[in-house]
Amino acid sequence: MPERIYDLLMLPRRILIHPAAPPKPAVGSPCNGCGLCCLLEPCPLGMVLSRKRTGACVALRWSEEEQRYLCGAISDAPRGWLGRLRQRLARRWIAAGAGCDAHLTAM
Repeated sequence: MPERIYDLLMLPRRILIHPAAPPKPAVGSPCNGCGLCCLLEPCPLGMVLSRKRTGACVALRWSEEEQRYLCGAISDAPRGWLGRLRQRLARRWIAAGAGCDAHLTAM
């Protein structure tokens, strides 16, 4: 069973992506910050922050220094215990460290 509705319908969708973004890694490979998944639809935390289920996540940030996309819920977290809690929850919700799970094809 497909995980996402667009897999089921097989509808092509266009997203705007930074020209210097790295190519999407293979499923299961470590995230490289290509941004494809977050530009297509937000994760559970991104849905809360963006107040939408489709389209680019409002927390997604382009890093000129690193030449990749970053999750703003993690990189822009405030200092102190509340910021650390937010980072911890964000890492869990985006499955940081679990590898790429985006079954997408970029053309």
